[in-house]
Amino acid sequence: MRSNKPPPRPSSRSDRTTNRNHSPAGGKPSSGYAGKRLEKRHDGDVERPSGLEARRAAVETLWMVMRRGRFLEEALTEAFSSPQRMGVHARDRAFARLVVTTVLRRHGELGALIQAHLEKPLPENRGLLWQILLSAAAQLLFLETPPHAAIGLAVEQCKADSHARRFDRLANAVLRRVAEAGKAPLAALDGVSLNVPDWLLKGWQQSFGPELAHRIAAASLQEPSLDLSVKADALTWAEKLGGHLLPTGTVRVMHAGRVTELPGFDEGAWWVQDAAAALPAKVLRPESGMRVGDLCAAPGGKTAELVAAGADVTAVDISSARLRRVRENLDRLKMDATLVTADATTWQPDAPFDAILLDAPCSATGTIRRHPDILHVRQQRGLEKLIDLQARLLANAATLVKPRGIVVYSTCSLEPEEGEAQIRRFLSTHPGFSRVPITGAEIGGLNEAITPEGDLRTLPCHVFPGDPSGAGIDGFFVARLCRGAD
Repeated sequence: MRSNKPPPRPSSRSDRTTNRNHSPAGGKPSSGYAGKRLEKRHDGDVERPSGLEARRAAVETLWMVMRRGRFLEEALTEAFSSPQRMGVHARDRAFARLVVTTVLRRHGELGALIQAHLEKPLPENRGLLWQILLSAAAQLLFLETPPHAAIGLAVEQCKADSHARRFDRLANAVLRRVAEAGKAPLAALDGVSLNVPDWLLKGWQQSFGPELAHRIAAASLQEPSLDLSVKADALTWAEKLGGHLLPTGTVRVMHAGRVTELPGFDEGAWWVQDAAAALPAKVLRPESGMRVGDLCAAPGGKTAELVAAGADVTAVDISSARLRRVRENLDRLKMDATLVTADATTWQPDAPFDAILLDAPCSATGTIRRHPDILHVRQQRGLEKLIDLQARLLANAATLVKPRGIVVYSTCSLEPEEGEAQIRRFLSTHPGFSRVPITGAEIGGLNEAITPEGDLRTLPCHVFPGDPSGAGIDGFFVARLCRGAD
């Protein structure tokens, strides 16, 4: 939930930096799909395209993410924008997303198994062949797709691509070998080293030590649970949704299906929000009537938390388009807040606030569980610009609170430069502010996430006490600061 920069991607993480070459040399991948035969199946009296078009969209999405540095949401939207895919059923669209996210998480392992069955390297001029092979291998090894379907449709995709069609027999042979070998070869592979970029893993090893870094990376490769923040009566909604209640009040659902079809969605009883993402607003301690500024507010989950607690909220974001999404989310939840389109590095309100929540733009490396495209589009370079932006946002946030006012700073990054180092630098240059330590009792007893300085550092491998799922959480850094009495 962040922004304060031009909106580079339609999703909850549009603050990531990357080299987005939207019109690369060579253009879009050649598809040759228009006019091709579509298999049909029936839902009652409604005829719809089969999973072939969904798989084609998945392959094109993978090409855009892995080869051109596009973010998943924008790439998937573009892949499904062609006229022949407008009628693809929601279930097939969901399957395409599942294929894409599985490949993005497991690309290293899948690639190693495919390479083991190749007699020589594939040529550069191969079109979509590599993404077709990865997609089919993911279906065979992780998604339990019948081999005849995964392999047959992969061959069809090769034939439909002008550059990959000469490899249709190769694809058939390689994928048959992958299917015959099954999952057994996966046991011999180190998924962490194969799937996580070397620069990122080495950075975590330096920050957290080799053993904890490995746990962080392994947890980051797991598919996340569905976490929900509930307006009221969370225990009842946990029962209705077949989930369970975390000690922080988040409802966790392990096998949910389509979010929009779950009970309570239409009436606005809850919103999707990772359990860790709900913590920054909690440690702000919002109260009824408190005036709170939510900076870089889109898409609005933290805004909703603050409003639900009774606060008078002003949500600020640099992107009017993303603020429209905040409005849409608030309307569904039957909530209201003041929305302001402005640059939060310079914006000044008419009167100071009681508290400011700054969920700053960041590298988002703590959210790989939910956004595996980060493994492919995030680069080590560019972090300096984000750090500078965070510092300017935090400096301006300090001017927006009244004496004894609270500033909560958070990022969904695992990089200390965007968390601990940022706060140390701020406190050294703003002597009028001091840290208000966060306690384990405020965050559901997750004591291991409290740093020696009293800040919050959640890791993907952290598990809430008593959580029967054993599922992790997103990686967040949170610091709570108080302005002096002047």
